Amino acid sequence: MKHYQKYTRQYFDVQNPPMRWASKSYIDKAPAWCSVDLRDGNQALIIPMSLEEKLEFFKLLVKIGFKEIEVGFPAASDTEYEFCRALIEQHLIPDDVTIQVLTQSREHIIAKTFEALRGAPHAIVHLYNSTSVAQREQVFRKSKEEIVEIATFGAKLCKEYREKTPGDFHFEYSPESFTGTEPEFAAEICNAVIDIWEPTPEDKVIINLPVTVSHSMPHVYANQIEYMCDHLHNRENIVVSLHPHNDRGCAVADTEMGLLAGADRVEGTLFGNGERTGNVDIVTVAMNMFTHGVDPQLDFSNIPELTELYERVTRMHVYERQPYSGKLVFAAFSGSHQDAIAKGMKWREEKHCDKWTVPYLPIDPTDVGRVYEADVIRINSQSGKGGIGYLLETQFGLDMPKKMREEFGYIVKGISDRAHKELLPAEVHEIFQNTYVNLNKPLEYKEIHYVQKNGIQAAVTLMQNGQEYTVKADGTGRLDAVSNAIKAFLGKQFTITTYTEHALTVSSKSDAVSYVGIDADGKTYWGVGIRSDITDSSVAALFSALDRWMTAAK
Repeated sequence: MKHYQKYTRQYFDVQNPPMRWASKSYIDKAPAWCSVDLRDGNQALIIPMSLEEKLEFFKLLVKIGFKEIEVGFPAASDTEYEFCRALIEQHLIPDDVTIQVLTQSREHIIAKTFEALRGAPHAIVHLYNSTSVAQREQVFRKSKEEIVEIATFGAKLCKEYREKTPGDFHFEYSPESFTGTEPEFAAEICNAVIDIWEPTPEDKVIINLPVTVSHSMPHVYANQIEYMCDHLHNRENIVVSLHPHNDRGCAVADTEMGLLAGADRVEGTLFGNGERTGNVDIVTVAMNMFTHGVDPQLDFSNIPELTELYERVTRMHVYERQPYSGKLVFAAFSGSHQDAIAKGMKWREEKHCDKWTVPYLPIDPTDVGRVYEADVIRINSQSGKGGIGYLLETQFGLDMPKKMREEFGYIVKGISDRAHKELLPAEVHEIFQNTYVNLNKPLEYKEIHYVQKNGIQAAVTLMQNGQEYTVKADGTGRLDAVSNAIKAFLGKQFTITTYTEHALTVSSKSDAVSYVGIDADGKTYWGVGIRSDITDSSVAALFSALDRWMTAAK
């Protein structure tokens, strides 16, 4: 591409990083989670949420299990201020939940912020100012010393207003645009704030290190986090927090590596909503931990419910391929994928497995409120016999013989291909019924009588072209006797090569299902019978196979 030369790396590498984090292979415990959906997420919406919508969303976040929720920037607008007051005055904040609000380092904004928080049972005042080279030089045109003065001025004011405002308040500081800041200067300004706030074990300070704009690969951010963890004053009383944005598509990786590097806390949003390409998606980070057998301490067991509320109040859309959350993330259209999933599910059932290892499904869809039947096996022209057979078996109780599955798979794929669309389970079932089940033309049987004679003798009353005929024949069993009678009537030969049967277990009735395959004229023809009586169903299956043979021969 043209013009690539005008771009430069705006981040600062840590010199000789120890990279202790690189020896770890997974995150072994949940961080503290802070949702910023109602502030960072809300400000990125085309139509910000109303007061009522924010209240509904807040209750959802509490239900999920968030213990820290950033609720707004009270000095920014009347809605933000009123929302904060509504939560406090209507006693909507559970005892174990802390709200968080954002403020710039200006006295009138800090004053308004504490006014909005008056009487809060538990609240975090989140102070920030920008520290990157680009912001210092281009926006503020201030020296490092002047930037530090902005931060310490706000830190002192926060401490003063806390003393005179009723409520329980803790502090957080963010060097905004941290990833574009020299690590030494980031540590310097954070330590200046820490020294003013004097954290203790009972009153820890949060130092939030945001990827305000993503500039680097994730390992660079991890090195920066490790550096800060090593250089912050009073580290044992500091909560190191992450707040990655997704400009380079690395927010999840930034977060995971940052946690490995020593961070204690994550700020993010549901489904990654936020400015530009969004914040880190907390659902993805939490569920990634879940797949490693670690409890994320958040409840995402009903993602469809979360998605519905989120899309309604934000007017945003959860992308169909969004990890864990999208409508298609568990869907398998590929025939080989469907076959592997079906076999994996059967293997789990046979082996009574307590660990999840099904091919192509990193988690059990039911753990997030999804269902196999609707979400996993999806049928289109790319589907295979295994998936189609699995769908009919799990949803409709039809366990076709292997060779029949192959034939029916091609039939379904052909219909989907010609229609250029996905086929719903009910449509696949209808195709199966119309193709194989209880067919009785051009040859129809009216009734059959059996006598114990020379094995079994069957007297078969047939209808063909409006004429009624009765034919008798002997056989080793009832189906064999009926087959011999039909051969005698038609004067043609065929061989029953496959016969299987089972109960239709998903039906409200106790029906029996029979599958018959006959070889005739060098081909195999399949038929299915579904009747309340197993003998009747086997005869119906035979006549269905004969119907398909005779129709094909015309």
